[in-house]
Amino acid sequence: MGKIKSIEELRKLREQAKESLKVRSGDAKVKIIISMSTVGIAAGARDVLLAIMDELEKRKFFGAQIVERGSLGLDTEEPVVGVEKAGEVIYYGKVTPDFARRIVVEHVINGQIISDRVIARGK
Repeated sequence: MGKIKSIEELRKLREQAKESLKVRSGDAKVKIIISMSTVGIAAGARDVLLAIMDELEKRKFFGAQIVERGSLGLDTEEPVVGVEKAGEVIYYGKVTPDFARRIVVEHVINGQIISDRVIARGK
């Protein structure tokens, strides 16, 4: 990032940051849980997180809260992503950035569980 040369550039940067952070907080209808443990990060969780944030922003869906947490105890399935809606959590394993985008579109936005990729369910 280059040097900020005016107050207007600073305001613009601030607004962009606020928009980006909307996907991490607020009144969420759905929570997206990403395991960001050492194992998860080594398996690609950062790229999965960026793909989820990008897809939510691209589709202008701000009803989701992203929650980063440690290990879910499913190390062989990392990266693990959970989607919590209406008190139920669905966990997906070995999530790639492309599959993360699919989770956002099909499950988070359209409410369709991707059954063949579910590794665990919880309440």
